[in-house]
Amino acid sequence: MKATKPRRMTDRGRKTRAALLAAAERLFGVHGYEGTSIVDLTRAAKLALGTYYIYFPDKKTLFIELVDQLGIRLREHVALRAGHATDRLEIERLSLLAFLEFVAEHRHLYRIVRQADFVDQKCFRRYYDRMAQPYARQLREAAKRGEIRDGNPEVMAYCLMGVADFIGMRWGLWEKKPSPAVIAEALAFTRGGLLPQMPTSRRSPRHLAARPAAAVAH
Repeated sequence: MKATKPRRMTDRGRKTRAALLAAAERLFGVHGYEGTSIVDLTRAAKLALGTYYIYFPDKKTLFIELVDQLGIRLREHVALRAGHATDRLEIERLSLLAFLEFVAEHRHLYRIVRQADFVDQKCFRRYYDRMAQPYARQLREAAKRGEIRDGNPEVMAYCLMGVADFIGMRWGLWEKKPSPAVIAEALAFTRGGLLPQMPTSRRSPRHLAARPAAAVAH
């Protein structure tokens, strides 16, 4: 017997699935995974309870898809905002701004992703791995072009992701909007960590300026 091909989802089906994912983003973000039931989800999406099971077999499957989709949408948003830039430091600036925009639009992102650590470890790790792997590739290529210093690109990627993550939480989520001074400080920190280090012989001798003139003369 030949296996039957899965039916294509209709426009109505896609809208229904999107409504469930939107309801899940709101409810999981406010009430948490454990505090949200399938009945809550269907009620928020204005759907009959039985409709839910046409699209998802259980609550966990919906949650995992939500986390995966948020990761995809975040990466697409950052690529759209920063994709036209060619210089690595400019890409970092635009990427940070894009990430903060996404956080502002998806206020529950942090709580949902954090919950994945307890709901499904593979999903939690996949969320970060899928960002870190292409990021590391891009940093490796930028180092080859001499735009940034050479180093372990995966370590650098996770360091930079950590900067964006905590800036987004502290100033993008808790205070709604980071000031230009916060952005400038974060970018200065990033720039300092990425730029190739100047050889010692070419560094500005600031330490000499702090020493007495007699000591410099000797």
